[in-house]
Amino acid sequence: MLEVTNTLTRAKEPVRPRTPGRVTMYTCGPTVYRYAHVGNLRTFLLADLVRRALEAGGAEVHQVQNITDVGHMTNEQFDRGEDRMLVSARLEDKTPAEIADHYTESFLRDVAALNLRPAAAYPRASDYIPQMLELVAKLLERGHAYEVEGTVYFAVESFPGYGRLSRNTLDRLRAGHRQEEVDPRKRHHADFALWKAAGPGRLVKWPSPWGDGYPGWHIECSAMSLATLGEHIDLHTGGEDNVFPHHEDEIAQSEAVVGHQVVTTWVHGAHLLTEGRRMAKSAGNFYALADLHDRGHSPLAARLLFLQARYGSQFNFTWDALAGAERALDRWRSRMAGWARDPRAGQAPGCAGYEERFWAAVHDDLDTPRALAVLAELEGDETLPPAARLTSVQAFDRFLGLDLAAQVGQRLPAGAEELIAEREQARAARDFAAADRLRDRLATLGVEVTDTRTGTTWRLRP
Repeated sequence: MLEVTNTLTRAKEPVRPRTPGRVTMYTCGPTVYRYAHVGNLRTFLLADLVRRALEAGGAEVHQVQNITDVGHMTNEQFDRGEDRMLVSARLEDKTPAEIADHYTESFLRDVAALNLRPAAAYPRASDYIPQMLELVAKLLERGHAYEVEGTVYFAVESFPGYGRLSRNTLDRLRAGHRQEEVDPRKRHHADFALWKAAGPGRLVKWPSPWGDGYPGWHIECSAMSLATLGEHIDLHTGGEDNVFPHHEDEIAQSEAVVGHQVVTTWVHGAHLLTEGRRMAKSAGNFYALADLHDRGHSPLAARLLFLQARYGSQFNFTWDALAGAERALDRWRSRMAGWARDPRAGQAPGCAGYEERFWAAVHDDLDTPRALAVLAELEGDETLPPAARLTSVQAFDRFLGLDLAAQVGQRLPAGAEELIAEREQARAARDFAAADRLRDRLATLGVEVTDTRTGTTWRLRP
């Protein structure tokens, strides 16, 4: 049974869905005003790994991932930032809808390239404005919110459980804790906007009982999660930067409306670093998948790189590490192709001891580094039949999602097999000059060879 670290309890707990055999999962998705960077994608990979681990155990996972196409709306009078969607629309001379459509399509291409299983639904925030207005109205009716000049605020003091997720209890919070000017219209400095009055010249706004305006960021996820998954959600995933205030506020809104706990288990991924700092669009130190491609790296090499660290640990992205992951990916695919040529391929049972250890690592809070170590150990165990290793690694890849069978069934060009055998003999005789000449001849045929401690592997160059 899969165990994960529940941010709410700070403990490792088994995933026990409310309905046995069926898990509901909500994943915080992208704000589609710019290309997703690989730090964002590492967070989305966490949800994919949770889902794959559960599905490998026989569970049906109903996953919903939102698309924030309204933007992280800010109030011009009190906040220092700007609505990111509108900034991008201005810079690119497009409408906000065109910006949202373009970057949503880009995000979905990244999802496919990184081999993330598609969610059952990708609700867009702009399609759920009526549900947001309904939630705000209920919070006002039940005394959890108040309206001032067309802006509606959630009253955090009305919700006794505020701070459970982040441990940012009201007595620990201080005014201006996020280095913003405090809105004097708030009753308590930690109150947050559910609905904001539209300022002069605001391009994107909707009518409401309190005047034209737009939703606060947090109410969007409450509306979409409740509308698509109901009042009981087994798992909610996101990045550690979402814990406060976003998910803390989401809990307060949702539970204040329905009157009970909505999400059972919260799982958060740690930041991806580059140059020792958190990778972020605002810092300008980020890379998109297109940047990796431009440097000759595949998206699945990035996936493998991320698997080398636990999801709850910060990880420093480097180009050298990515190149190493690319080499490992090529080697494993080549080994798989070699094992697939065994006459018993597809019929042999797997390596039970290795499989038991692999899945034990996966179920232990997604210990992907340990799972990869088991795979590497199996690769090097030449006492095992090739067909058995093929069976096991195929099973592992249903979780890893690395497309390790990509080279299975590929055939060498005419004459290449003889050149590889001749090169092996040259290496055994320590005639490395001849081996290098043979490597060059193979390259002209489109075959790239790699020498490993267990022999020579090959792949067809794209």
